[in-house]
Amino acid sequence: MDRRTTEDTTDLNQGQRRFPFSRHVSAAADTLRDTRKAWPGLSLYERFEEGIVVVLTGLIGLVIIAAVINLCFRVVLLVVYGLLDPAEHSVFQAVFGMIFTVLIALEFNHSILSVLHRQESIIQLRTVILIALLALARKFIILDASKTEPLTIIGLAAAVLALGAVHWLVRDQDRKDTQARSESPS
Repeated sequence: MDRRTTEDTTDLNQGQRRFPFSRHVSAAADTLRDTRKAWPGLSLYERFEEGIVVVLTGLIGLVIIAAVINLCFRVVLLVVYGLLDPAEHSVFQAVFGMIFTVLIALEFNHSILSVLHRQESIIQLRTVILIALLALARKFIILDASKTEPLTIIGLAAAVLALGAVHWLVRDQDRKDTQARSESPS
């Protein structure tokens, strides 16, 4: 059994079974505990920022839960009525479009949570670029090429290339910054 499975199902110190998602719940509890500990040392604006992040994380979490329930409901209906035919391109597009929407929301929520972990600033350029690339990938999946103007497809492709180039430049700059910090005397 791998380490992650062991951590997710059994608390080795107490020998008790835990829910598979308890690792994520405990991570959220740790984040809130860290926020409470840091609260006295935060400026008024930092407290405001932390409060907004907590509210946004909760709201996005509710939206994600609603989207997953809606996705499950629709897939079950498609299976029950025999409409989930993998050969049917429009069904495939709809299901995977909904899945990508949930993945985009999860990534967005994760980027906001990184602010609470004090790992990063409020605006993450690389994360925004990756979310935009995910959104464009979703658009390509749900796109009906027979009904879409060629210029629209060219525009979307150009956007993907531009975002890819910007991501590469940002990643390269981050790598140089990290290398410069590790080489500079402490």
